[in-house]
Amino acid sequence: MIKTSHLALYRAYRPQTFDEVVEQQHIVTTLKNAVISKKIAHAYLFCGTRGTGKTTMAKIFARAVNCLSPVNGNPCNSCEICRGIIDGTILDVMEIDAASNNSVDNIRDIIDEVVYTPTKASKKVYIIDEVHMLSVGAFNALLKTLEEPPEHVIFILATTEPHKLPATVLSRCQRFDFRRITSRGIAGRLVKISKECGVSLSEEAALFIASLSEGALRDGISLLDQCISTGKSELDLVSVQRIIGVAPGEVIINTVEDLLGRKSSDAISRIDLIFSEGMDPGQFIHNLIRFMRDILVFKTTQNPYHLYSVTDEEKKA
Repeated sequence: MIKTSHLALYRAYRPQTFDEVVEQQHIVTTLKNAVISKKIAHAYLFCGTRGTGKTTMAKIFARAVNCLSPVNGNPCNSCEICRGIIDGTILDVMEIDAASNNSVDNIRDIIDEVVYTPTKASKKVYIIDEVHMLSVGAFNALLKTLEEPPEHVIFILATTEPHKLPATVLSRCQRFDFRRITSRGIAGRLVKISKECGVSLSEEAALFIASLSEGALRDGISLLDQCISTGKSELDLVSVQRIIGVAPGEVIINTVEDLLGRKSSDAISRIDLIFSEGMDPGQFIHNLIRFMRDILVFKTTQNPYHLYSVTDEEKKA
């Protein structure tokens, strides 16, 4: 695991093999089998909401297909090729941000490059992030190369908005849809990271951070990073809520009770308290809506499994 003091936690603890990826097992299994069987497609499309591992998986796959001694479909991360790709000294794996390189000229540069064989690796891999940001002209320029690329080239397109891609591009790619990561999955990863950082994170606090992440592991790790940077060696639910600036569950529950009981003055007083203590009003409204949603879901299903509320206090209420 990479450990560099100035690196953000989500970068320092980015998975380096398929086995380290949190959930997304349906994609991990397919890509590992492709590496083992050496049946590699020429174009892949990774779709899903932010922070679900699209770029991370693309980087692991790029190393795995070029690795000199892959281990059960995983890159070894120790051979000359793997180290070179990680260090950025081997330029056969290129990551391009389509948000800032979205013109026809940018794509023509790629088209001019693909005809040349890789310098050290066996495959040239182009990872195009936020590919939906490409202009219409850029997509048209890419089409022919995407349909019939040289044998030594692989394209991995990543996007949060696949519906914005032309059908002609979609039809030329193997598509993988990344699911939102469950709160339990995120919480488990947060507890593991905090232990490696020498910080004790309670399970309740980890689940609370996970619930704010809305299925995006990167968001959860960024919130954990914010909490750890305070220097506390122990993080419980109350301290995490105070650091992040989110209203405690008790305030949410009491506000809902006031609203249901039509105690408008009490409800307004509680909301005023949120503002006066500098808590995020947007997050307060979001948590209020989420709690109301949980009430409706529980009344309908009588099953606590589908609830976003994670604390015992909220579940009891």
